Amino acid sequence: MKNLPALSPAKLREGTTVDDMLSILADEIISGDIAPGTKLDARVIAERFAVSRTPVREMFGHLAAMGLVEKRPNRGVTVANITDELLLAMYEAMSELEAACARLCALRMTLEERQALQRLHKDALRIVRDGTTSDYEAFNHEFHTHLYEGSHSPYLRDLALATRSRLKPFRKAQFRMPQRPSLSWQEHDAIVVAILEGDGEAAARATRSHVMQVSISTQHYIDEHRL
Repeated sequence: MKNLPALSPAKLREGTTVDDMLSILADEIISGDIAPGTKLDARVIAERFAVSRTPVREMFGHLAAMGLVEKRPNRGVTVANITDELLLAMYEAMSELEAACARLCALRMTLEERQALQRLHKDALRIVRDGTTSDYEAFNHEFHTHLYEGSHSPYLRDLALATRSRLKPFRKAQFRMPQRPSLSWQEHDAIVVAILEGDGEAAARATRSHVMQVSISTQHYIDEHRL
């Protein structure tokens, strides 16, 4: 079993949080900096981030929920092997869930919800032009949340949220690819137009296509960094 490789000290603000560590470790696992089969040592990671082992153990729990690590009795925590087939299967499920949400949005969103979605989408164009990736990531999260809530289907919303949580680090990786925020905005535009027109089937098709493009971009990122 591989041991955790030597990594540069994390550049973090004072008061490191579980989310800080989770974001950094997830990125390193997805990019291949920490390879599948690597054993994660809580003591080593705690020293790296200058925290106690308690938040590190909590962070391990989040990584396990995302499927990025495996926790086994007497074997500790090791980095999981996320196959291309498994990643594609997760994105296929996500595409169907979000397509269902978008279709229901076109049928059920109130006028106020449609206007809010349209404003959010238009405001994001400035972010795309500015080229601020982190801001676009935040917008993207809010945009898809609008789709979940706008479906007015609590059970479907919860399924979508759970699947999004599992895919969060992978969806984030897409924005490391050139021009991805701009392309994402264009794909969102087709979704918004269909919802505003009340065309449920068009909204579902546009959303399904969008999520699968995210899948392709994510896979390209992984392939480039694991050569």
